[in-house]
Amino acid sequence: MLSGRSGLKELLLNFAQMLETHARLRPTRLGARDLERSLSFAQWNSRANRLANSLVALGLEKGDRVGVLAYNCLEWAEIYAATAKSGIVAVPVNFRLSSPEIGYILQDAGVSAVIAQDELHPLIDAIRPALDLPESRYVHFGGKSTPHGWSDYEALIAAARDGRPGAIVLPDDPWTLMYTSGTTGNPKGVIRSHRGMAMLALVTELEVGIGPDDDALLVMPMCHANSLNFFCSFSYCGGTVTIYSRRNFDPAHALDVLGRIGSTFTSLVPTHYIMLLGLSSREKQVHDLGRMKKLMISSAAARADTKRAIMEMFPSSGLFELYGSSEAGWVTMLHPHEQFTHLGTVGRECIGSGPIRLLDDAGNEVPDGQPGELFSQTPYTFNGYWNQPDKTREAFNDQACTVGDMAVRDEDGFIRLVDRKKNMIISGGENIYPSEVEAVLGSCPQVRDVAVIGVPDDKWGEAVHAVIVLHDGETPDENAILQWCNGRIAGYKKPRSVTFICEQDMPRTATGKVLHRVLRDQLGTSPQEA
Repeated sequence: MLSGRSGLKELLLNFAQMLETHARLRPTRLGARDLERSLSFAQWNSRANRLANSLVALGLEKGDRVGVLAYNCLEWAEIYAATAKSGIVAVPVNFRLSSPEIGYILQDAGVSAVIAQDELHPLIDAIRPALDLPESRYVHFGGKSTPHGWSDYEALIAAARDGRPGAIVLPDDPWTLMYTSGTTGNPKGVIRSHRGMAMLALVTELEVGIGPDDDALLVMPMCHANSLNFFCSFSYCGGTVTIYSRRNFDPAHALDVLGRIGSTFTSLVPTHYIMLLGLSSREKQVHDLGRMKKLMISSAAARADTKRAIMEMFPSSGLFELYGSSEAGWVTMLHPHEQFTHLGTVGRECIGSGPIRLLDDAGNEVPDGQPGELFSQTPYTFNGYWNQPDKTREAFNDQACTVGDMAVRDEDGFIRLVDRKKNMIISGGENIYPSEVEAVLGSCPQVRDVAVIGVPDDKWGEAVHAVIVLHDGETPDENAILQWCNGRIAGYKKPRSVTFICEQDMPRTATGKVLHRVLRDQLGTSPQEA
């Protein structure tokens, strides 16, 4: 007779428990670092314990949310681990956002505390009245001194107990609340559980073939799903994570880091690769990239000639490409041996996932070769949108999840994306929804109507372009329109160029909605695979 233990599924270790395991089995091994500092697994675990206990001492409890605003730095590794240990939910905030945008996210999440890096703390000070938190719960790190009205991060850690917090954290408890832009203009909070992140880590280890001897250079912002997912995956299996702690991507410097520290993996957007390929032959040849074994292209499609050039520059490395989202995690993976036999696709379903369903407007599956809305069935799909049950219901068809992408499946089962999330723009790996930019431009007194689209850009993949109808009597002034956006929206979302048209030239549906697709056709479409 077979017997078993009830609740066996709860034995799936979360991130914090895996960190404790590595600290016990390989305490002196390098666990996490940025470009200036490093932590062994034992040191990392100890500081994460202390930070977790210090947050509890400030009055935070399991399930409370803590906002995090920082550039890439080692503290991210401590904060993610500390929240995993305490059951507190991390709310990573994009450092490129303006104060009003940050304020919306922190208020919507109902944060009980905020952790901010020195250079960014003024953005929080500007919205303090709206947050209305106790002064002790504004935690500051970096810089030479702690500003008035802030608690010192290092002092909190030094004063706290080094031991596992008392909270019982279950696999289905939320770990992160990451905000992703929505077509309504306001971002939505994506709830990810400990179980989901652990499952994603295990699938990544199988799909990409990573292990404890790997060292991942994380270039994308640690507030993004891409870096968080790979951070979790490499740490979970005992590898080293190196956080690229520069404010901006410097291709020559990044290449030097890859060679000098012996990275075995990095994930970059096509823009980053194009910048690397643009380096001189001398700059490319001075680095030993022999340990680099795996490269990932993510967040946007790369052209065939770009892929070939990448493989020539990194001859010892395999080139992967993935498609995924904050909500679904990794959905498909294109492996190195498939790059040119299935060019233009994003691969097939990841290990452990159910079949992708491509549905028409009536909810029926479409045949191969026909476009349909992509519904994925991954073992790490998000738990829902924060405080938005209607949006959560819209995202699911039974157990399958959609983020609104349209795709085609070929006869071999490979998936090709044919449209993006509604009219989303991807510029340098950042997702930009036109409605957010249109709301800012539409508030300009001179503007009668506006539509925002993405136009091809050699460096960024796409650039934000505004199509504007002025009020009668107003004179077209592109510079004035661009200046209007300053301080009202994040810099990467601001238009790079403007076209002025007459009201009758704005393409619309019969119900009056602007046809962004027609504008893209008229002014320039998104880059396609070569």
